Amino acid sequence: MKAEFRKGIRHGIPIALGYLSVSFAFGMKAVGDGLTWLQAVLISATNLTSAGQMAGLPLMTGGASLYETALTQLTINLRYGLMGLSLGRKLDDSMGTLQRLIFSFADTDEIFAVASSQPGKVGKAYLYGLMLTPWFGWTIGTLLGGVAGTLLPPFVRAALGIAIYGMFLAIILPPAREKKPVRTVVALAVGMSICFRYIPGLNRVSSGFTIIICAVTAAAAGALLYPVEEEESR
Repeated sequence: MKAEFRKGIRHGIPIALGYLSVSFAFGMKAVGDGLTWLQAVLISATNLTSAGQMAGLPLMTGGASLYETALTQLTINLRYGLMGLSLGRKLDDSMGTLQRLIFSFADTDEIFAVASSQPGKVGKAYLYGLMLTPWFGWTIGTLLGGVAGTLLPPFVRAALGIAIYGMFLAIILPPAREKKPVRTVVALAVGMSICFRYIPGLNRVSSGFTIIICAVTAAAAGALLYPVEEEESR
């Protein structure tokens, strides 16, 4: 078990290094939006979702209701439940209900991809090591970004604050260039978001419900326009 744990730690190091830069940007933005560096660190220590945390920031600082916040997070993070169902087929007998609940906290896109690529079954020792290193990277990066946000000059904070948006662009642009369905869904979501931003009446809808409407509508349109054939999904 110790060897498997060390293997998980080793496989999680590249993920942790990638999380450092993203969580650094989150920490800076959180402090810039009015939170303290300690509040930002607590958010990252108890969550592990870049998109969810970024979407939650304006809701928290804007006084959104708990219902709106919860529904927004459910919409954004619903994919984790689907990934958990898929990964569940690779878990060995050491992963009981409690162990599955613990690991579900860190079943992110990157951790899921690494765990799924392992040959054969995976157990709790490996998975705990795999989730521990990225968690430290995510939390420490937020700490560094939050502290930097209180020390750096405003113009430097503003420049570094766009890093998180660069990350999202880096995620969507490569597949959008290669696949028409992705381009269509992204363009539809962006177009709807612009409408909710500038059209009178629509711009009164809160940011949380705007995210929900745009995400669900764009995803539903993509499913209707580009259905996946049964043969392709196998």
